[in-house]
Amino acid sequence: MKSGPGIYFDGVTSARRDVVVELAPSGLQISDRDGHMRTEWSYEEIEGLAAPEKILRLGRRGSTTLERLEIGDPALAAEIDARAIHVDRTGSLQRRQRLRVIGWSVAATVSLLLVAWFGVPAIATRLTPLLPAPLEDKLGDAVDMQVRGLLKTRKEGVPLDCGAATVEMPGRVALGKIVRRLEAAAGLARPLRIDVVRQDAANAIALPGGHIYVFRGLIVKADNADEIAGVIAHEMGHVAHRDGTRALLQGAGLSILFGMLLGDFVGGGAVVLGAKTVLQSSYSREAETAADMYGADIMNRAGGNTRAMAAIINKIGGATEPGMKILLDHPETEARVAAINGLAASRPSSAFLDADEWAALKQICAGP
Repeated sequence: MKSGPGIYFDGVTSARRDVVVELAPSGLQISDRDGHMRTEWSYEEIEGLAAPEKILRLGRRGSTTLERLEIGDPALAAEIDARAIHVDRTGSLQRRQRLRVIGWSVAATVSLLLVAWFGVPAIATRLTPLLPAPLEDKLGDAVDMQVRGLLKTRKEGVPLDCGAATVEMPGRVALGKIVRRLEAAAGLARPLRIDVVRQDAANAIALPGGHIYVFRGLIVKADNADEIAGVIAHEMGHVAHRDGTRALLQGAGLSILFGMLLGDFVGGGAVVLGAKTVLQSSYSREAETAADMYGADIMNRAGGNTRAMAAIINKIGGATEPGMKILLDHPETEARVAAINGLAASRPSSAFLDADEWAALKQICAGP
């Protein structure tokens, strides 16, 4: 159909005019019944207006008047609908828009996943070495507050930290002796804060900013002070390489990066997520290997028994890393132990603590 009847309102008067609407290549030509041309609307400027079900009511996009055209002929209305991109009686435009929105949503989701998978780790890796120490300390304090909440003891009124009770104080002194010897050998630019906490797991963790927590279960598992020193030396490697900060930035993602830019270190869920990431993180094989090498070097410099470091890793890692080597997050325990033993100095070692001091360290969590 090339033309048909319509009703035209000029928007200036209330006069209703019967017109002939012709479908020209570029738009609608609206003429009186006598053939006098009234106006021409391009297909790009036509838009559909609200109307009764069997009426196609049209207006002009951006018009300042109430000029409108009504088409009652279904065939003519269908032709106009097919040519005018802003008329959508059949719903095809809405479907195209919906598909476009879905497409953009999928693309945005994929982009976010790619950023999370590839972009955030890359950003974190590049940003971590550039992070000023005071900023890392603030970040570490915020994470430490959350970590302490996650590590709280089960018994009400029992402190998380060991070493404050009278019976525990000699153990605290013994721990300090180990730490001072390791710090002197390492020569780190920042002081360490090392505490023993009432946690039964044989573990130790290093937080951003140089705070290391040794779990009570590790001291229970150890056979001598050099084994404890070896684990602390390994965690010092994570501090020196800023692995905790890198894991935090990677785990908490863009939210904590934006929080750092805004100076917000304790608000929202980013730091909570970051604290959980630090507690549950499995460092890469490269990071663990680097921390092993750092720890072995510090043990050698301190004159300790580096093989004791390998022994405690074998105790706490051998039961938790079975399976195929390709599936492991950490280097295989047997390989780690062999590598550390290969780095051990050949000269005689000197124990970090004597028998009485070691016995005191064993009692560092003996209080209430």
